[in-house]
Amino acid sequence: MFATRFAPSPTGRLHRGHAFSALTAWRAAKDVGGRFVLRIEDIDPTRCRPEFEAAIYEDLAWLGLDWETPVRRQSDHLAAYAAVVEALNRRGLLYRCFRTRKEILDAIGDAPHGPAEAARPGPHPAEEEARLLSEGRPFAWRLSLDRAKEALGGAAWDALSFIEEGSGPDGETGMVKARPETAGDVVLARKDAGTAYHLAVTHDDDLQGISHVIRGQDLFEATHIQRLIQALMDWPAPVYRHHRLLAGPDGRRYAKRDRSVTLAELRESRLTPEALRAELGF
Repeated sequence: MFATRFAPSPTGRLHRGHAFSALTAWRAAKDVGGRFVLRIEDIDPTRCRPEFEAAIYEDLAWLGLDWETPVRRQSDHLAAYAAVVEALNRRGLLYRCFRTRKEILDAIGDAPHGPAEAARPGPHPAEEEARLLSEGRPFAWRLSLDRAKEALGGAAWDALSFIEEGSGPDGETGMVKARPETAGDVVLARKDAGTAYHLAVTHDDDLQGISHVIRGQDLFEATHIQRLIQALMDWPAPVYRHHRLLAGPDGRRYAKRDRSVTLAELRESRLTPEALRAELGF
């Protein structure tokens, strides 16, 4: 069955860009009698807040959307993600990384082969790792691309691909070759949460039977590494449908960090949901 999802993080109020993405996925499901899933991706304990989660439900209901219940809240299922981390670690695909974000960024600036090469710091020397562990230093678990390629085998690695029914930022569409190397050795378990975005999202897409991932083009590049995780875990690959990003009158795309006008503010201005849906093409 066709199933898609809208998966916001409760780190701020929704804006027009969120409304467009949610409506795009919701309409796609409705048009074919499929499932529309709302998922709350709240694994960031420093930025996610309950009031923002409550506002997501309020904003989407105001838009006229409906969704399956109960809603999956990722913070309620950290043990499930930890089990995947453990499974990958038992296969020797992960390594501990004690480096700070600043150290990684500094390394990228100094790298002779560019950011992609610098984002693969590799394991610490054994003695250094033992010392850092004994000191109780926090660490993240990174996925080793070298070990992942060896585990899959060269032929399977080269065959990694996904179906794109929309388009990527550079017009990518149809059968797209996955290039997980562009992401480097990504973090699959953060120091503060025990999991990270790429692992949690691929786990939940499989668990919830998501057949079509419909989302903005800003997440197109994430598909490459997510396709690798799916292959490593023997999870089916959804069909991807990336859509254009909405921009404001100044030409900049709507974003929380830019304090874009929120749906709550639009309601307060007496804009009706029908008017907003018409503005967005729905």
